Amino acid sequence: MRATVMYGAGHVRIETVPDAHLIEQTDALVAVARAAICGSDLWPYKTMEHSDTGRRMGHEFIGVVEAVGTDAHTIKAGDVVVSPFLWSDGTCVFCQEGLQSECLHGGRYGFDDVDGGQGEAVRVPQADGTLVVLPVGADDALMPSLLTLSDVMGTGHHAALAADVGPGKTVAVVGDGAVGLCGVIAANRLGAERIILLGSYPDRIALGTEFGATDVVSERGDEAVERVRELTDGLGAHSVLECVGLEQSTLTALRIARPGGAVGRVGLPQEDSVPDAIATFFKNVTIGGGPAPVRAYIEELLPDVLEGRIEPGRVFDRVVRLDEVPDGYRAMNDREAIKVLIEI
Repeated sequence: MRATVMYGAGHVRIETVPDAHLIEQTDALVAVARAAICGSDLWPYKTMEHSDTGRRMGHEFIGVVEAVGTDAHTIKAGDVVVSPFLWSDGTCVFCQEGLQSECLHGGRYGFDDVDGGQGEAVRVPQADGTLVVLPVGADDALMPSLLTLSDVMGTGHHAALAADVGPGKTVAVVGDGAVGLCGVIAANRLGAERIILLGSYPDRIALGTEFGATDVVSERGDEAVERVRELTDGLGAHSVLECVGLEQSTLTALRIARPGGAVGRVGLPQEDSVPDAIATFFKNVTIGGGPAPVRAYIEELLPDVLEGRIEPGRVFDRVVRLDEVPDGYRAMNDREAIKVLIEI
């Protein structure tokens, strides 16, 4: 079968790899119909050292079940399924608490002999605890929005929950990428009174405004902090969603939170330490977030997608075939695309 392999920074190829197949009786074999390039895939695209063997890429996909192991009971061949970006057993103590991202028996796609999502097929471990059956056909028009449930929409929702977004609150979203834009959707869905989007790309700002952003701050650094304070009578935002992961974006997020506010961090951190820790401490700002347990959120968000109340699939502004994935990486890295959808 063909799949995406990264050999180093800027070096992505589509290659023939061993066919995905069942190994454990809890596995499912999924033929991929749609996949995506994630913003987190761009970090190795920028920085990965050369590898002779390469790294299988991708963790967001929808497909059709081709086969299941004898110990997989909740899915069957022919089901259209979406997979969260992490696989989990659904039964461990953390899964039972709704924190499938910390599953004791879970893992990541593309590692430990598990296929990546940007290929023709994937072996899904712990299929019962991971996959969600979709009540649609594989070519349904809702596929782009349903695909966001595998990561970016669930991650934006996770940021909003970690930041304690709710009715009557002022929310600031740091970052205008796909996760940040889904964070705007999540904040609006949870009843935020005001949503300030911090971003600088006109097409993304326009989309964020359609998603529910009421204000836009295009400045960066100290100027962005000052502008948010101006918009909030000097107080700052009740809830801040940090959706980038860089030191500067994290610092901005912490500084624009009002005293007693909360920051939900879902941008993959590029630094080991949290900046401005002392000032944040004395403001009584709560810091939460981390890898989103999107499996816990799919059933909650799915009806809103199916009924058209939210349209997170609009973050996909470029569609490529599998052979065109290397150019999809380039386009996202060069900010020519917000998020790339792959049709297999």
